[in-house]
Amino acid sequence: MTVIFQLMAFCLGLLSTLLLVIATCTDCWMVNADDSLEFLLCSLFSVKILVTRALLITADILAGVALITLLLGLDCIKFLKEAPHIKLKMCYMAGLILGLGSVLGMVGSVWYAVDVYVERATLILHDVFLGIHYDFGWSCWLGMAGSTGCFMASIMLTCCLYIFTGGCSLLSRIYRWPGNWKQTLSQFSMPLSPLGWISVTI
Repeated sequence: MTVIFQLMAFCLGLLSTLLLVIATCTDCWMVNADDSLEFLLCSLFSVKILVTRALLITADILAGVALITLLLGLDCIKFLKEAPHIKLKMCYMAGLILGLGSVLGMVGSVWYAVDVYVERATLILHDVFLGIHYDFGWSCWLGMAGSTGCFMASIMLTCCLYIFTGGCSLLSRIYRWPGNWKQTLSQFSMPLSPLGWISVTI
């Protein structure tokens, strides 16, 4: 069960990283939805795109490092096979790195979208209409989707994986009972009165 769960997290992280890379390498962040020829024209805004792309590049690097760490930490990979605790820590570390990358990617994508929306809303409040209606391009949506996927993979590798591994082993240690429990109980005695003792027998 743990191997299947790790593979699911790896596949989700890999797909999300690919979406982040595509969003980083493309420039379609805002499209002209009112083009007379019904073409969606991609526009490039220097400062906003540079800051957003810098955050996405950092997220891509972190996601790549996390995927490599997770790949080496998978139980089905014959690497450190004799040290399962180290492989489990590698999975936890990959989840933390993926979480950090998802935060940077989401900040970059959402910051761009919110900044553009606030700018357009400010122009409308001042009765300034440019005559063109813009929508967010697919690069922006891919960045948000990739960041969300990396965050979900991070949750799977940290919280959920702990439930399947560390949490289960902790419960088994708490509720573990000696094998011959009847014999163990029969060895205890409890006082019945000052004059005698009664033994507990099962």
